[in-house]
Amino acid sequence: MGARTDAALALLVLVAVGTAFVIVEPGISWVAASIGGLGTLGFELAAARDPDAVRRYWERPLIQGGSVILALAGIAVGAVVAPSSVLSVMCGALVTYLVVLFVVQRDANAESSVNRE
Repeated sequence: MGARTDAALALLVLVAVGTAFVIVEPGISWVAASIGGLGTLGFELAAARDPDAVRRYWERPLIQGGSVILALAGIAVGAVVAPSSVLSVMCGALVTYLVVLFVVQRDANAESSVNRE
């Protein structure tokens, strides 16, 4: 598993968020999207304290599958209850997470190429 699986799962949920935006047409709340992004950054900073433990827990298929199902259920409920806020928070969180994954992978790839030389 790893970063590619994480990115694929995040993209899957982001597509569901985008689909819900198209169907419900709530308009994006930039404040809520920012809160989602800040929440992701906060979680990633906390997870960085013990990344091996987080990775061991997260790489369990039951945890990953359950997280995706929970996110999809949150999208469905949020699209009915508070579409602008819920969908915007999720969009901001997921886009931020994908950016974090990209930056971490880019840095890891750059570091490994330097170590090979």
